[in-house]
Amino acid sequence: MRFAVPVFPGSNCDVDCLRAVEDVLGVPVEPVWHQERSLSKYDAIILPGGFSYGDYLRTGALARFSPVMDSVMEAAEWGKLVVGICNGFQILLEAGLLPGAMRRNDHLQFRCDIQPLRVENAELPFTRDYREGEIIHIPIAHGEGNYYCDEETLAELKQHNQIVFRYTGENPNGSVDDIAGIVNRRGNVLGMMPHPERAVHDWLGSVDGVRFFTSMLAYWEENHGAA
Repeated sequence: MRFAVPVFPGSNCDVDCLRAVEDVLGVPVEPVWHQERSLSKYDAIILPGGFSYGDYLRTGALARFSPVMDSVMEAAEWGKLVVGICNGFQILLEAGLLPGAMRRNDHLQFRCDIQPLRVENAELPFTRDYREGEIIHIPIAHGEGNYYCDEETLAELKQHNQIVFRYTGENPNGSVDDIAGIVNRRGNVLGMMPHPERAVHDWLGSVDGVRFFTSMLAYWEENHGAA
């Protein structure tokens, strides 16, 4: 299994993602500059957190037009695994790969903490090593993590079990229905504001992100490992 981590001007969590894949899975992972136009040799793509293009206009609004995004959208259509973490989630929303939009935190403050989440769907390539209803602890670090969608979209997300993670305890940003992460209807494109790549060692404060990555590898080995 090969991972790609696209790097945009202003990305600052790309190395975290690279190290997490290396440390947890020990499989090939490479940074890919945003001007790259082909990701065909990769099996999974992680759009990292940061402040792509300085968050000008809106978070993710400019990165959505980077050349690499055509290949990201193509990979999603092919059924490859695509993850957007924090700013990566915002980019996926701007690209239309996931429904909804991201707004500033309702308290207008940047929030950095280790946040309890509830696993709402444990049947995905990204969550199969978790248990439904399990409470996990994953760091957050964002000023614009207030996920919004209209009532019709929210009803569809619930109907098709597309809400993957919810904030439990305090909602740190005002996100509708406490949503921390969602997936597309096909189940291969996931966006989440919390950072699983920052929860892979005890000294980071949590290891609950480890199973996020092992889930992806287990899914790939089951479906493609013999190819």
